[in-house]
Amino acid sequence: MKRTCVVLSLAAAFAGGMADAQSTFRGDAAHSGIYPGEGPRQFHRVKWKFPTGDRIVSSPVYANGAIYFGGDDGNIYAVDAADGRQLWKRSTGGPVAASPAVADGVVYAGSYDGKFYALDALTGAMRWRIATGGERRFEAKGLHGMQPKNQTIADPFDVYLSSPVVGGGSVYFGSGDGSVYAVDVATGEVKWKFATGDVVHASPAYADGTVFIGSWDSYFYAIDAASGKEKWRFHGGEDPVIHNQVGFQSSPAVVNGVVYTGCRDSNLYAIDAVTGKERWRYNNKGSWVIGSPAVTQGKVIFGTSDSSLYLVVDAVSGKEIARQQGKAYVFASPSVAGNTVFVGVLNGTLEARDLDTGNLLWEYYTEASRRNDGWVLTADRQFNGPLLFWSNWREAPIVATARQFGVGSIFSSPLIVGGVVYFGSTDGNLYALE
Repeated sequence: MKRTCVVLSLAAAFAGGMADAQSTFRGDAAHSGIYPGEGPRQFHRVKWKFPTGDRIVSSPVYANGAIYFGGDDGNIYAVDAADGRQLWKRSTGGPVAASPAVADGVVYAGSYDGKFYALDALTGAMRWRIATGGERRFEAKGLHGMQPKNQTIADPFDVYLSSPVVGGGSVYFGSGDGSVYAVDVATGEVKWKFATGDVVHASPAYADGTVFIGSWDSYFYAIDAASGKEKWRFHGGEDPVIHNQVGFQSSPAVVNGVVYTGCRDSNLYAIDAVTGKERWRYNNKGSWVIGSPAVTQGKVIFGTSDSSLYLVVDAVSGKEIARQQGKAYVFASPSVAGNTVFVGVLNGTLEARDLDTGNLLWEYYTEASRRNDGWVLTADRQFNGPLLFWSNWREAPIVATARQFGVGSIFSSPLIVGGVVYFGSTDGNLYALE
């Protein structure tokens, strides 16, 4: 009976024609990071939280009354947006560290099991699935200066999988096998596969018949969505020694004919969407730009990793408009609703900031962040450097990273629907705040 009620309630929502502009990563196919309506400029309460069996890196999306997201426990979830009730879950063979995309009653998502899934949005039933060439993290010898320098080491900060985008009858996504895929939404047939030089975990944006995506090979690509042929490529920085300042982990935003994307070479780039020529770059002096920038009202909003900055720059010139010093690394992508920006921080804090000034309006600490097991955070909520980063021996940074993520870090990009902010945390909870 309970299962029947769930299906009927979702079916009614779909029949009602509710808006689903928030049904893909970053709110739309161009990944602007903008959500309709207003977000809460004051924190009132936790509306609900939904526990899973492992950390949540995936960003939630919304369609027809339901929130969809992936869990590192290997499941794709659908929960009721109003009360957090589980509607269904579908097990995969590996962590789902990507955001789903929902279109025409189908949920699309990839998993670390090397398969890509199309599921019925009402029931979670399998429509089709395909196997890619397999998943893996970015890896290199002597990565980040770790010892031994001649051993290949997987990057512990390569936490995301590529979130799909739907357009023109195809679903597009990147893969750890180094390729970008275009798959027919109805049949699951691979229309084309575009090879890059390394892992592709950035999420593609789709605009004007073009797929825009970066790769860990340090190239950013514009690909014809119909044919899979390269239109242009843009070369980011290289770091052949310790491979720290290399690779596009950030996903792009495409607004007004310009592609905005971050790079681990510490630059935020503005690239002409037609020609692939650089318009400007904002250099962050060695600090990565992992999250996808949000673009609105002539402003580009983004955060940095090591320098822990919240930045707003002019979309046309790249000149700095606002700068706020944060307390910990920002990997999550900022989201904008009305005149409020929401962004997650790796110390387990969700921040709400004023769009114009960047001033902090309110903040919320995840459950694990408040517990602060092992005193990973200092009294002022910064990471305890001497405790975490005492050695460059191979295992030590891996252990340190695991301890960092243990304080309820927020890698998930916030979703705002009807004045409620939804996001996931590495403490395994999906939160709904208002």
